[in-house]
Amino acid sequence: MKPVSTPLHPLRLLLVCLCLILWPGHLQAQSPSGWLPASWFSSADIDEKAMFPLAERDGPWLVLATTFRGEGAREDAKRLVQELRGIHKLKAYTHEKSFDYTGTPQGLGLNRDGSPKKMRYANSEQVVEVAVLVGDFASFDDSRGQKLLSKVKNLHPEALSGGSGKSQSFSDFRRMVGLDRNAGKGPMHLAFVIPNPLLPEDFFTRQSVDTFVVEMNADVTHSLLDCPGRFSVRVATFTGAGTFDQKAIEAGEEAVKLESRLVDAAEKAHRLTESLRRAGWQAWEFHDRESSVVCVGSFQALAVPQADGKAGLDPEMARIVRELGPDPQKLASGVVMPRTIDGIMLDVQPKPIDVPRVPKGW
Repeated sequence: MKPVSTPLHPLRLLLVCLCLILWPGHLQAQSPSGWLPASWFSSADIDEKAMFPLAERDGPWLVLATTFRGEGAREDAKRLVQELRGIHKLKAYTHEKSFDYTGTPQGLGLNRDGSPKKMRYANSEQVVEVAVLVGDFASFDDSRGQKLLSKVKNLHPEALSGGSGKSQSFSDFRRMVGLDRNAGKGPMHLAFVIPNPLLPEDFFTRQSVDTFVVEMNADVTHSLLDCPGRFSVRVATFTGAGTFDQKAIEAGEEAVKLESRLVDAAEKAHRLTESLRRAGWQAWEFHDRESSVVCVGSFQALAVPQADGKAGLDPEMARIVRELGPDPQKLASGVVMPRTIDGIMLDVQPKPIDVPRVPKGW
């Protein structure tokens, strides 16, 4: 018998799911997920040519183990990241950045003739720095991240043994200028936790929903909170025309009407999500205290490089707006007519939105 899907049905299989996740036979068939110890999985061969570059999907928080600078930085970083992955079974990455000190930057103030002051670098050169980062953690104070940080600080990798590389590591620099008073510790004892440098600036300022709203969406089959992308496109909004207030509920009839409108909004959002899914759209639903919304798609960025080299709207996002927005023929004649699916009216204008974040520790 096929189970009946409801928007807010009780979740009864949590313990069963956990048992399946932790079942030994299941573990051997899966790759490390980020929250399971790497020692539970068989080690894979490490590609001797791989640098394992950091990607936007990694993190969002990582441990900065050390950095390499100058000639041989890439080779030294590659040796360390491969040792951390192969011997110590750590999820390690490299991240490269170049610095150009050959120009003439503008200084502070003006010359006597009113022209801006020009400065020059003491050492005219172009420098490559390669950082080695470890781990994938949801937040700065993730307990797994703090444990790994302690472990990294006390490691003594062969790749960082005395005179093993051509470049200069951060710990070498600290000792050279006399800033390191803990020379007896591991070569990465200056490691610290940082955010993924590839993430957009506003990533950590995204709206985080509270635990009550998370519970409202916990049993939804296609919840927007499960959307893997950074953005989605909102195609329908169903409002309860008010807020969900516990005191108002206790007050009487008006609160009951409000609750009824919110339930109706949730049911419409769920029906529309299921209809869009059946039609081949990647639809998501989301419910909060005031409304329910339906979104379509999963995107890591709003704009992508075009053929001419310029940034433009993601083609799939443009298709969603075009095919789920108002009828273009009627719109051209001045008539704004929202589309209707399964008897449910969509928004007049689909709009890209940030995917809400689940609170840390949930």
